[in-house]
Amino acid sequence: MKRLGVFGSTGSIGTQTLEIVREYPDELSVSVLAANRNAALLERQIREFKPKHVCIYDEQSYLDLKSRTSDLSGFTLETGMEGLLRCASEADYDTMVGAIVGMIGIRPVIEAIKSRKTIALANKETLVCAGHIIMPLLDEYGVNCYPVDSEHSAIFQSLVGLPYEGPVHHGNKRIKRILLTASGGPFRGKTLSEMEKFTLSDALKHPNWVMGQKVTIDSATLVNKGLEMMEAGWLFGVDADRIKVLVHPESILHSAVEFTDGAVIGQMGMPDMKLPIQYALFYPERRNQVGKPLDLTGVATLHFEEPDRVNFPALALAERAMRTGGSMPSVFNAANEYAVSSFVKGEIGFTDIPKCIEKAMDSHKLIINPDLNGVLDTGREVTEYLQAVYGRR
Repeated sequence: MKRLGVFGSTGSIGTQTLEIVREYPDELSVSVLAANRNAALLERQIREFKPKHVCIYDEQSYLDLKSRTSDLSGFTLETGMEGLLRCASEADYDTMVGAIVGMIGIRPVIEAIKSRKTIALANKETLVCAGHIIMPLLDEYGVNCYPVDSEHSAIFQSLVGLPYEGPVHHGNKRIKRILLTASGGPFRGKTLSEMEKFTLSDALKHPNWVMGQKVTIDSATLVNKGLEMMEAGWLFGVDADRIKVLVHPESILHSAVEFTDGAVIGQMGMPDMKLPIQYALFYPERRNQVGKPLDLTGVATLHFEEPDRVNFPALALAERAMRTGGSMPSVFNAANEYAVSSFVKGEIGFTDIPKCIEKAMDSHKLIINPDLNGVLDTGREVTEYLQAVYGRR
């Protein structure tokens, strides 16, 4: 029986992870549930999965959840960052599903690695902002980290079976480049002037994927693909010149690897996150399909095109952050978090999101090799800077 710690259990990845647990009750159990503020859903999850440890980050939601579960016993209830860290490091579980959104997810992943938990990673910020810290820690503690993002899972699956060259994140001399696919989001083919009129509701109408709010907005700006470039660089040991982004509107080829001999190996499937989650949980084994099967005759045609960097400038900003390195990826990420939050509140327009990111990057004094405190401080400083520029929200 594999015991899971699901960090971000009420979000899109977390709830789909728990659907897989329902499919395999004899092989998977839940020891830890952690969420941000959705006390009502977390209560239902506690009653169903009976974890030993629970954390709800928001203090007011903690009081709500404590009241809701007053008739239950047999589990500890924590709150705040200290609660997250205790659950990550002290709880009795085997695999952390790291699906907390935002930079608050970095420290729990570090604590889980130090406690020698296997990591199934869905939190992009962990590697984008702290890849230079995380990757040596994985080596030091002998911990495996399996990607949950569909694109990185596809790349990982494309590399499985090759002659051993060390852990996957050390890179592979046979890789010529990674082909990282993007759907193009709901605004593919639109101009900046057209996008100025688009609302939050428009940005959340993704043509293929059902995801959380922030990830869906990041897909619409192509920020998501920029973050995934940085993740792929750390996971597979390649630089920006060996990652090519391809817009693939059908979202059937989830990514591919081009090898030095010209062969291209990729992974195809329906746009459904359950496959990469399940693969990370059971690797190296494969289980029965939990989603809709792929019918290539029904798809008929697959299209691929270059990304539009003029009307979607966030992608070029991400490439700049990746090439600059140091603290710049943290600036990119924190500025985007601020901008997306402001857009959701109706305080800025959709096309202001990349403008916020560029302004923050242009003003930042680079730190070459930030430690964890430097990474987290950079995030706070970026937020404070943008609050000063745009007005405190």
